[in-house]
Amino acid sequence: MVDAATINGPLARTGAGFGSPPALAAGVLAGLAVSTTHRIEDVEAIWRGLEARGIESPGQSYDFIRLWIEKLQVAEANRLFVVASLDGAPVALLPLHRTHAAGVRVYGWFPGDHVGCGAPLLDAPRFADLSAGERTQFWRQVMAAVPGADLIHLRNVPEAAQGLERPFAELGRGLPTETLFRAAFSSWDEANTTQRSKSRRKHDRQQGERLEALGQVTFEEMDGSSDAAAPVLAEMFRQRARRFEVMGVADPFAAPDIAAFYAATVGPGTAVKVRLHLLRLDGEIVAVRYNIAYGDRLFCLISSMSDDPRIQGGSPGKQCLLRVMQTMFEAGYRVFDMGNGFTDEKRHWCNVQIGLSSHYIPLTPLGRLALDLDALWRSTKARIKANPRLLALAKAVRLRLRGQSAAPAPVAAEAETE
Repeated sequence: MVDAATINGPLARTGAGFGSPPALAAGVLAGLAVSTTHRIEDVEAIWRGLEARGIESPGQSYDFIRLWIEKLQVAEANRLFVVASLDGAPVALLPLHRTHAAGVRVYGWFPGDHVGCGAPLLDAPRFADLSAGERTQFWRQVMAAVPGADLIHLRNVPEAAQGLERPFAELGRGLPTETLFRAAFSSWDEANTTQRSKSRRKHDRQQGERLEALGQVTFEEMDGSSDAAAPVLAEMFRQRARRFEVMGVADPFAAPDIAAFYAATVGPGTAVKVRLHLLRLDGEIVAVRYNIAYGDRLFCLISSMSDDPRIQGGSPGKQCLLRVMQTMFEAGYRVFDMGNGFTDEKRHWCNVQIGLSSHYIPLTPLGRLALDLDALWRSTKARIKANPRLLALAKAVRLRLRGQSAAPAPVAAEAETE
């Protein structure tokens, strides 16, 4: 590992949002050492040790990120793994991916929007012992050790993580973005009683009856290491592609390297623990949920359903989710992470909401300029997504720019938003 000793002088180059260089130099946190490497193998032992304490996202999983790097062929020079140690014991690890946009070198999380949130891995008990002022200095020194970039942009960082409230509040400049939704219960009875009203149960039953009127409905959970997982994955992406087409949205799974990554997460020998939940109608897949399993948590990264209007009348996606909730506790799961962004499904089932923020740390004058522009764009985008009228207008404009009709394709009235 390339050692970058306890930071002092380099703080002078960190720029806006960090105060004056002399004050920073005088506020070095005793016992803090920061090291960096471009090789993920160098930090495997430290990573797995911190990971064992709990994760908030598959983006904090060593096996997930190692496979991401391999299948997306991320160049070694564009990978950076930053380890912060206090008195010789690792306290935080940041896996960073460098990209280039409009001439600006930016470090961020590897999987981006493919996971619900991203955060440094922490030794939470030791980090909790730091005061707010010490945390400020901690993150300043850590960020100052990052070489070869103009800006660090950490997207969708949770306000609460590993039992700590706002552990990343002092990490650069934060801009609220999304909300992360989770269903956290001890049993199906608790989830059912807490989240489903009498009218909700009646509505679910009616949808189920409509679907069952079309044929035999079956539900199954499939281990991602099964030989049968690959065809299920292919059908899920076919359904998702059609859904994106109807919505007028670019398919984030269409790129060959992204497709190769997800394909490598299933099948014999994979180190990534995938669980697929699927609903069938007369043997044909009508809804799928792709989840990463970790301890007692399921992280749902992708969901899909049939694009047949006749089948959508039975809300196969919601029926699939209902069955997931009914069975997940028997399998030992207690938390179902449904990712960020509001949907009806999340409103119906999720009793935990965690605010997310994008954190910005400029390292050069160019980075400071890029920060101001990007922050403006992100805040504008968030406001549009939160306003139904503006969101509808934005979608209409996007469709027209692509030469398509702004009118949505006909779907059944009960079809859910995934």
